[in-house]
Parts: sequence; structure tokens; C-alpha cells
Amino acid sequence: MKEVTIIRRERFSSAHKLWNPDWDAEKNESVFGGCSNPNWHGHNYELIVKVAGEIDPETGFVMNLKTLSKILNERVIDKLDHKNLNLDVNFLEGKRTTTEVLAVAIWAEIETEITQSGGKLTSVRINETENNSVEYFGEK
Repeated sequence: MKEVTIIRRERFSSAHKLWNPDWDAEKNESVFGGCSNPNWHGHNYELIVKVAGEIDPETGFVMNLKTLSKILNERVIDKLDHKNLNLDVNFLEGKRTTTEVLAVAIWAEIETEITQSGGKLTSVRINETENNSVEYFGEK
């Protein structure tokens, strides 16, 4: 049988601040620009997750999309939506809240459950703005 990829999209809105505590305010502003605003700023993020696998002959699914949606909502969206990424999210504690770091952290949050549900996580993509996106493909 051939490998097929399924894709699930979810959305969340979060606030964050990009800041390196080892730098002064001037350097943070120089590197991070408006993203270093001391009063935070926010995005309406779009999360796109790709899962690959063979089609189950009994169900016709690579993985049940309802199961994938449940995993994403319980492990990620419920923890991120309308939250402050710097202050409220346990799996981001002590990490920079760049979109790059967020993509890797989301992968770590969902990979095991997706594997246990019969799929193979192949990509976590986050669209931070209309023009800026990050895509993570896991450890190679």
C-alpha cells in the first residue's frame, strides 16, 4: 500500500514577548523590534499538522481526523488559545517564544499520541502572520 498524508488545521490566538534577559532594553529592541514590547503583542496563529501512513483497509483512514483534532485541541490549542505564551504555557516554560521554538515544542507535545494512534507525524507548520511561517519536520 502507498503512504498517504492527512492534514489538519487549527487556529489559536496568543500573546507573547520576544526578550533576552541577558540583554538590555536597547539590544532587545534592536534585535526583536516591536516584538519586544514590554506590554506584549499578539497573533492569530494557524497551526497545520501533517500525518502520514498507510490507509487502514478496515476504515479507509490513515488516522481518524476526529482523533487528530482531539489530540491537537487537548495537547495544544486548549493550552495556547487566548493565553500568554511567556507566562501561561507549561510546555514553553523557560523557552523563547519564537514561532520556531513553538513549532518544535508543539511537535514534542503531540508526536507520541499521534504515533500511538497509528500515524507518523511529518510536519508541524505555524503561520504566525500572512507573510511569516515556520515548518518543522522533526529530528532527522
